[in-house]
Amino acid sequence: MASELTGIVRKLFEDLDRLDFDAVVERAAADVQTVEEIRRRWMRNRDELRDYVGQLKPVMSGVVSQLNDIHEISWGDTGLVTFWLEQSYGLDGEEHYVSAPTTMVFRREDGAWKAVLMHSVPMPESE
Repeated sequence: MASELTGIVRKLFEDLDRLDFDAVVERAAADVQTVEEIRRRWMRNRDELRDYVGQLKPVMSGVVSQLNDIHEISWGDTGLVTFWLEQSYGLDGEEHYVSAPTTMVFRREDGAWKAVLMHSVPMPESE
């Protein structure tokens, strides 16, 4: 049975698939940390995330995300969701595919869950 955080993660990826980057950023805490895969660096706040996705929006298309093997646990105002992400997308006219174990950590702020860590480890395709 899906629970609250799993539902939030699914909605976040639905937003991403629709290229609604504003909604993705809104689900993040002010001090969110995530990896920028293009320049291979950490982003450590919502403003950096907003700038990054703002650069992606005009060059990204056809995002399709599938979440498998979802596991959720929470401890009071902190929650952890792990899952396997299968994702395809176009970037600058080139098609990409990612298969990655993914971790998201959430913190409850003023009654709403906000993402504080989003991290994927893309795995190379098996031969």
